[in-house]
Amino acid sequence: MTGEQVTIVLANPRGFCAGVVRAIDIVERALEKFGPPVYVRHEIVHNRFVVESLECKGAIFVDELDEVPDGRPVIFSAHGVPKAVPAEAESRRMLYVDATCPLVSKVHREAERHYKDGLQIVMIGHRGHPEVIGTLGQLPEGSILLVEGAEEVAGLEVRDPARLAYVTQTTLSVDETAEVVQALQERFPKIRTPRKEDICYATTNRQQAVKDIAQSCEALLVVGAPNSSNSRRLVEVAQKLGCPFAALVQRAADIPWEALAGKTRVGLTAGASAPEVLVQEVIDAFRARHEVSIEYSSTPDEDVAFKLPRIVAKVTAAA
Repeated sequence: MTGEQVTIVLANPRGFCAGVVRAIDIVERALEKFGPPVYVRHEIVHNRFVVESLECKGAIFVDELDEVPDGRPVIFSAHGVPKAVPAEAESRRMLYVDATCPLVSKVHREAERHYKDGLQIVMIGHRGHPEVIGTLGQLPEGSILLVEGAEEVAGLEVRDPARLAYVTQTTLSVDETAEVVQALQERFPKIRTPRKEDICYATTNRQQAVKDIAQSCEALLVVGAPNSSNSRRLVEVAQKLGCPFAALVQRAADIPWEALAGKTRVGLTAGASAPEVLVQEVIDAFRARHEVSIEYSSTPDEDVAFKLPRIVAKVTAAA
């Protein structure tokens, strides 16, 4: 294989979104302000490289608050948490910083508004995903009905078909979600829609970037973690567009070289929680085996940024 010419087509945008940048920044600034250790409930974002990098700086990741010693700060992950979690932190008088992505918080507020208006809520999302658990936990148990796919809509048992609203997980497939929404609207014509699309800009943009290059590539690799919803959706988007081979890789060591044998045009992107350094690592691995040329897609760059919580806003981020 060595010496063969391979063109890597880089999707744009790719990698870190504003919510991920903000969450990582919060942990680094908390370490700078309070000193290590700083505790983080669950993975701050779904990427082991990021988590391990923060561990090296003094972050300790735990499953629940009872693992956090008294007197140490704790940070909630970007995926959001049920209301019971900050309530528990307050009952223990813990110092906590909420790193929930503002676009996830928007969905939480939306669900609360619907609930106050007396509507029953349908959430489109993946069972067991931290973001879904967090959203369901904003309201009393049973207030939100969860559906994963259009095929589940027919079996929904609702209180009043005329008093419904829907929200969605922010990291879903744009096309599959549209199918679920269509099924909901066909069965429940009066269902209230979000004021603004719930699927976040970064998820939408990264899926569109894959659509722009997938059909011109013989294979496409997505740098991302297997528990990253938005990364897995990128693989699915490429597959549905007919890309002959698409796969998720966490690191260069995971590149499926046998499956890529003879393929001379390979698309490359990264999920919203995967750092650019891992994309470069994959490119370097190709260069160690092939003569590589890079082709850049022409999708516009993103310029979204989110404000930091006041408690860490004035702290210089750790280098």
